Amino acid sequence: QIIQRDRYADFISTLAICGGSLEKFATEIRSLQRTEISELQEPFGELQTGSSSMPHKKNPDVSERICGLSRVLRGNSIIALENISLWGERDISHSSAERIILPDSCFTINYMLHKFIEIMEGLIINKNKMIDNINLSKGVIYSQRLMLTLISSGMIREKAYRIVQESSNKAWNEGIELQELISKNKEVTAVLDNKEIQKVFDINYYLKNIDYKFKQSKLIKE
Repeated sequence: QIIQRDRYADFISTLAICGGSLEKFATEIRSLQRTEISELQEPFGELQTGSSSMPHKKNPDVSERICGLSRVLRGNSIIALENISLWGERDISHSSAERIILPDSCFTINYMLHKFIEIMEGLIINKNKMIDNINLSKGVIYSQRLMLTLISSGMIREKAYRIVQESSNKAWNEGIELQELISKNKEVTAVLDNKEIQKVFDINYYLKNIDYKFKQSKLIKE
């Protein structure tokens, strides 16, 4: 006598999943906007205020709002799932709940999408801070590539792993560049020359497919 409520549950759950994806992106923006990282920042107006108690802060208000609203969508999806089971195919226990969660979920995801588009269109990217943060690692971010290069040069994996692990820990704990330590390691220089070591620590290796990936995602024009 009524349309099965699993269809509605599927619809509301899909909206909740979409909200979860927006929340994932928003959470990353929030993390990268922290003062000690400062790689990204939401658009911030000239007259806009940040923290009410700390004037220097520029809080990611919209991203935080998106994360909060995503929780609302997930809560609504639980209600939609509860509505599937009805008595004799015709009690109306679902009706009162659906009058709230259906319009509420549609309005909410629409608002979230519009606000997220605003964030992305005005997103502030701090390239210099990104480079600074990479340099803070003292080169340990290249540890995997270094290990694989050593293995490709004929060194057994266990030995390559040990050398890279010990050198990386020393670089991090003592504030020494990993490349400097590796260049002085006789076990490494026995299989890699200076040019090969420099190639391992070239950041451009990790950036080579950026344009291709963006074109593939249709996020940039040809």
